[in-house]
Amino acid sequence: MRLARFALALPLLLGLATTAQAQPRNQRGGEPGSFDFYVLALSWSPGFCELDGERDRNREQCAEGAGLGFVVHGLWPQHEQGYPSECGPAGRTPSRIALDQAKGLFPSEGLARHQWRKHGTCSGSSPSDYFADTRRAREKIIIPPALANPKREQNWTAIDLERAFVDANPGLRTDMMSVACRRGVLQEVRICLSKDLRSFQTCQEVDRSGCRTRDITVPAPR
Repeated sequence: MRLARFALALPLLLGLATTAQAQPRNQRGGEPGSFDFYVLALSWSPGFCELDGERDRNREQCAEGAGLGFVVHGLWPQHEQGYPSECGPAGRTPSRIALDQAKGLFPSEGLARHQWRKHGTCSGSSPSDYFADTRRAREKIIIPPALANPKREQNWTAIDLERAFVDANPGLRTDMMSVACRRGVLQEVRICLSKDLRSFQTCQEVDRSGCRTRDITVPAPR
């Protein structure tokens, strides 16, 4: 009887383990500049604002009439397994000159500061260079025409969203990106880039962490 119960429980335990492994793990701290590749996270503002827009720090992004579609969430140094964060040095903050480089890139200065503290400090670059690299990464990505300026809510599957980005960006494949959603609403698209930002990068862990919901709602900008 015990063996039978164990045999029934084993697939469930293995499934839970697989689910846990699919999520990139935060490895706080680390040596700045020591990572394998970058992830450019592009947040879909209407989806983000629908679920999280009540927070004061996101007032600029989610203000009525802002009309934002995809915006930069961040440029994240990534390991093949897990990612570093808050690498220091402690107390280092971006200068006004550096923050000026982030204008028009992030939806708010507060987000730019947060991304520098959590991810930029792991890049091995100065704040100015990190924001310049973030802009360079963003300029490399072409938004699919159907999502460039939609006028109404759309419904997609995760794989179709990925294929739309693949079609718009030569060299990109579906195993080099993932689509993130929550409660069936598009949150962001994450695209993996080489450390020098010259090419797209395969990223199994990021790819596996993508949305498992079949149907995804893509709210229109407001």
